[in-house]
Amino acid sequence: MHSKGRFPNVMFGASLRPDSAALAIVVMLLFLIFVFLFLTLTAQPAQGQILKNLHIFSGGADGNYPVAGLIMDAAGNLYGTTYYGGYFGGNCGGYGCGTVFRLSKHGSNWVATPLYSFRGDEDGANPSARVIFGPHGALYGTTEQGGLGTWGTCGQYHTYNGCGTVFSLTPPATPCKAVLCPWTKTILYTFTGVGDGGIPEGDLTFDGAGDLYGTTEYAGNQFCYGGCGVVFKLASSSSGWVESVIYSFTGTEDGENPSSGVIFDDSGNLYGTTSTTVFQLSNSGERWTENTLVTLPTNLLNGLIFDRCGNLYGSALSGWDYTSPVFELSPSSYGWIYSLLYQFNGNGPSATVTMDAARSLYGTLLTGGAYGRGAVFKLTHGSGGWTYTSLHDFAGGDDWGYPRSNVIFDADGNLYGTTADAVWEITP
Repeated sequence: MHSKGRFPNVMFGASLRPDSAALAIVVMLLFLIFVFLFLTLTAQPAQGQILKNLHIFSGGADGNYPVAGLIMDAAGNLYGTTYYGGYFGGNCGGYGCGTVFRLSKHGSNWVATPLYSFRGDEDGANPSARVIFGPHGALYGTTEQGGLGTWGTCGQYHTYNGCGTVFSLTPPATPCKAVLCPWTKTILYTFTGVGDGGIPEGDLTFDGAGDLYGTTEYAGNQFCYGGCGVVFKLASSSSGWVESVIYSFTGTEDGENPSSGVIFDDSGNLYGTTSTTVFQLSNSGERWTENTLVTLPTNLLNGLIFDRCGNLYGSALSGWDYTSPVFELSPSSYGWIYSLLYQFNGNGPSATVTMDAARSLYGTLLTGGAYGRGAVFKLTHGSGGWTYTSLHDFAGGDDWGYPRSNVIFDADGNLYGTTADAVWEITP
């Protein structure tokens, strides 16, 4: 009302007849308002994306805080883990020890089903990596904590005793007609926090023979505080699974503390990241040889992916110089060539990037975005380089934000991922 009262006197004078200068000001103001409204109204449709939450975790039996990403089966069901929630007794304290869950679509709704709740003792606690599919529809994964161990080994870094586990979950042998049908959990290996490693945080991967590979962030060589971390192998045998350390980091040129998993190339070499390096492990008989491909002043907490040409792509959450790169490593006769694709100023991708058929890259930002609560983004390659597009900026409320997961696609091109308290879908 106050501005309305001043407007006629300023713009039109006491006689309400505009002079030429006032009319020019009015026209300019109307033009600026039009430009502002045009840009505002067209910003969201330009993205062409709609995000909806498929499930918001209650913090109870369904779990809470899904820090890892998702996988999808052939029927379109989603599977994931939560770091907290589930079972609250024993060593789990007030947050819970975490769960493995499934989301199934029923009509237009998605129904969350807890498949297993960790108990914080020998069976492990707090999974921080995705589960993966194995033989006969079983799921395989790791818990960051729990299992056997003592406070003096791995407990000094975490709330609970134990150095973590590798587990499998097997679906019921016959179709289940009940609402809740827990899967059968088997401990494949329990880390001791000494030479065998401790605190596994990255995804597992299978080789062609059915053996499992992964990393632990701590233990192994004690040149680093708490150990520098290892790459391990779990070989299946008639008497169970046998763990062997195929490489133990030293904290020197090879890096230290890998927190993501490893991936294979077509020749059987393994690739992964430590906190500062991208490494390759090549197998010559019974011995694995480490080759550091690049060293970066960053926190390389995220894993790697291959494109169909054999190039590697990676990203960093943050760097010592407060920049966060998305990069490509290309093999050549001279070694691996590093190329910076896109540089974030401040916090960058919070998980491994994903590539679509057009070679566009997708990922999530833990913070940043338009509202400081993170974003889902796309990087598109063109003649002028790589262009950033925000597919969704998290704003709070039901759209809580702070995503820490990678994204996956379904057959229709929809994207799926997690935030701190929900599973979301982005529909083009």
